[in-house]
Amino acid sequence: MTLPRRRFLHLAAGAAALSAVSRFAWAQTYPTRPVRIIVAFAAGGPGDIVARLIGQWLSERLGQPFVIENRPGGGGNIGTEAVVRSPADGYTLLLVAAANTINATLYDKLNFNFIRDIAPVASIIRDPHVMAVHPSIPAKTVPEFIAYAKANPGKINMASAGSGSTSHVSGELFKMMTGVNLVHVPYRGAGPALVDLLAGVVQVYFSPTPPAIEYIKARKLRALAVTTALRSEALPDIPTVGEFVPDYVASQWFAMGLRKNTPAEIIGRLNKEVDAVLTDAKIQARLADLGTTMFRGSPGELGIFIVEETEKWAKVVKFSGAKPEG
Repeated sequence: MTLPRRRFLHLAAGAAALSAVSRFAWAQTYPTRPVRIIVAFAAGGPGDIVARLIGQWLSERLGQPFVIENRPGGGGNIGTEAVVRSPADGYTLLLVAAANTINATLYDKLNFNFIRDIAPVASIIRDPHVMAVHPSIPAKTVPEFIAYAKANPGKINMASAGSGSTSHVSGELFKMMTGVNLVHVPYRGAGPALVDLLAGVVQVYFSPTPPAIEYIKARKLRALAVTTALRSEALPDIPTVGEFVPDYVASQWFAMGLRKNTPAEIIGRLNKEVDAVLTDAKIQARLADLGTTMFRGSPGELGIFIVEETEKWAKVVKFSGAKPEG
C-alpha cells in the first residue's frame, strides 16, 4: 500500500504545481481581451475622470483597451451590482468609491453585500472635502463656527449633494462629534448645492474641493477646514477639522475592485500596475490639479480600510436618520 499512496501524493503535488503554474501563466498573459471599468456614476464627475486616467494608463501598459462604462443610478448600486454579477475573471473592474461603504447602511435592501461580494484590488486617491461657509457667517475658524452654531441652534442650513452623499455624511459626522444643530438641505448634486451656498440660501457646505477652490481663492466663500487627516496641498494654509475636533476624518476616495473569487494572481498584477500609475509624475500632477492626494496600498490594506469605513459610516447614517432619495 505504500507505493500507491506515495504515487498518489506525487500525482497530487504535481497537479497542484501545474495548477499554480497555470494560474501564474494566466496572470502573466492577462489581459487577452478588452477590460471594462464600471463607473457607477455619470460621466464627467471626479470618479469618471479618475477612472479614465487610470484606464488609459492600463491600456498602454497592458496592451488591451480598458473601456470606461458609466452605469449611474441607485446611488452607485446599479453599477456595483453589475460587477457582482459578472464572471470572476478580471475583465470587469469596479471603480470603488466612499459611497459603497455608506450605502451598506443607507439602503435597507441591497441585492449584494459589498464586503462579501467585491474583492479589493488597489487604492487610488483620497479627495478632501472643504468645510466652506458663506461670508455672512461671522465665524472664521472651526471653534468660532461651533460656538456660533450652538448660540443659534437650528438656524444654520447645511447643504449636501444629496441624502447619504459623502458631503452629507461628512457634515453629519461633524454634527455628531460637536453636538451642533445644523439643518440639512439636500440637493441633487454638488453643483446646485454650491450655487445656493454662494447665494447665501444655505450657510455651510462640506464641499468637494475641486468645484469650491476657485470661489475660496476669490473670497466668495470662506474655507474653515478640510476634512482629511492631513492638510490639502491645494489649500495648504487651511487647517483640518481634526485639528479642532480630535479624530474627525472624512473624505471622498476611489479605488479598484473586482468580483470576489477573481484569481489572486490577477488582483496582484492589477494592484502592481495601478500602483505604478500613481508613481508617474504626469499622473501625479494631473491628480494634484484636481485637489486630490495619492492613496496607495495593498489589496489587504484596502480591504481593512473598507471594513473600517463601512462601520464608521453605519454609525453616522443611523445617527442622522438618512434615507436614500426616491
